[in-house]
Amino acid sequence: MGSATKLAFSVFLISCSSGAILGRSGSQKCVHYNYSPSFSSSSVLDGQQNISAVVTCSGEKDKRLHCFATWKNVSGVVQVVKQGCWLDDINCYNRTECVEKKDAPEVFFCCCEGSLCNTKFFYSPDTTNKPVTPRPPVLTTLMYSLVPIMAITAIVLLSFWMYRHHKLAYPPVLVPTQDPGPQPPSLVLGQKPLQLLEVKAKGRFGCVWKAQLLSEYVAVKIFPIQDKQSWQNEYEIYNMKGMRHDNLLQFIGAEKRQSNMDMELWLITAYHERGSLTDYLKANVLSWSELCLIAQYVSRGLAYLHEDIPGHKDGHKPAIAHRDFKSKNILLKSNLIPCIADFGLALRFEAGRSPGDTHGQVGTRRYMAPEVLEGAINVQRDAFLRIDMYALGLVLWELASRCKAADGPVDEYMLPFEEEVGQHPSLEDMQEVVVHKKLRPTLRECWQKHTGLALLCETIEECWDHEAEARLSAGCVEERVVQMQRLTSVTAPDEVVTMVTNVNYPAKESSL
Repeated sequence: MGSATKLAFSVFLISCSSGAILGRSGSQKCVHYNYSPSFSSSSVLDGQQNISAVVTCSGEKDKRLHCFATWKNVSGVVQVVKQGCWLDDINCYNRTECVEKKDAPEVFFCCCEGSLCNTKFFYSPDTTNKPVTPRPPVLTTLMYSLVPIMAITAIVLLSFWMYRHHKLAYPPVLVPTQDPGPQPPSLVLGQKPLQLLEVKAKGRFGCVWKAQLLSEYVAVKIFPIQDKQSWQNEYEIYNMKGMRHDNLLQFIGAEKRQSNMDMELWLITAYHERGSLTDYLKANVLSWSELCLIAQYVSRGLAYLHEDIPGHKDGHKPAIAHRDFKSKNILLKSNLIPCIADFGLALRFEAGRSPGDTHGQVGTRRYMAPEVLEGAINVQRDAFLRIDMYALGLVLWELASRCKAADGPVDEYMLPFEEEVGQHPSLEDMQEVVVHKKLRPTLRECWQKHTGLALLCETIEECWDHEAEARLSAGCVEERVVQMQRLTSVTAPDEVVTMVTNVNYPAKESSL
């Protein structure tokens, strides 16, 4: 049914209703208007204008009388269709104003009670019962929008972290032997952010920082440019084939850094919170098992460093002499496993290649072997390895001096020869004590009453023997320590040993 047909039908019904009402008894006045297309000037209702007539409605006594109005909205202009009297209708009861409340009808209709109440009519749609389409909660919308983005971001970050973490375990940064040009000030190692946190130690060749590389702590040893040779030598030693070992400090990388106007040389290694063996012994005493643990792995690390391994899986590993072996250059991991560090003075012995600067009197004075103090070093490989063994004997003495296994007091920590020459000995002081008087740190009498310490004392004496050729090898010391552990594990704790006999030591190795 078309809109014109609907309109005509509505007008017909209204006309009939109006006619029926006019013939009833009772009275009410209403505005009467009937739209005629030929009178366009009356199409718009404005106040009392366009009123064709005022009619009196009549009806039965028990019936209520109403007024009505119908209109259309034509392009924003109100066009009145019909006004007049209306039948008794419950929808019109008690309405003093003529208001259309339906939502967007084709033809607007309203009815009301009261004289001339349809003079003015209004459109006010009723929204109270209108179903409202619920808006999706903001939080839900955000979740649906952000969760996929966050998930993708997390996957990307995780992949990036795994990639960087994986790369870190592989060969470190290559360092050119020639001086590079100035580098950018950003502290990076192979594009990895490196942040210096605090100075942990200072030494002859520079200072050591605790630093953060990505999510891990590392140690950064910073050399001034005047110590370039030491930095270069240490880098080359660390970067040699076969230098990855549990008892050698793990090397991560090396860099040259421009700091203000000065060039700095960096070595980046693993970081160990416990610090050096010296620092640990100052603050702690050792049980017998802890002494054996440290002694065994220190000697194992030194034995590996000294060993020439042609068939190593990474390639030929040459024999290396440390030349500055001491408790300060031994770091302790969290489980007390030691690792050897600081290879700035180390020499490597490769066939057909000079070992480098073999100047004798290098290292720390109180750890120098008699032949070093005399300046009478044989420049052969074994001579340099035996110098390390003398120093190992002093380190073992330091361990024994802080061990609580003996039946006696544990003295405060002292450096080797500190009783004899103090904390800052000159070269002449050490020559007088070690070379001329042939003194060594004191082996306490109470140590001889403990089975293990008594055996350790004999091993120490064979390490610091005045005759270099008589000294033990590092491998032999490791075997001795293992044998001491086995022997003491089957000895009653309260057994006092005054003399040790019939102990089958591993044979000395006169040639290293």
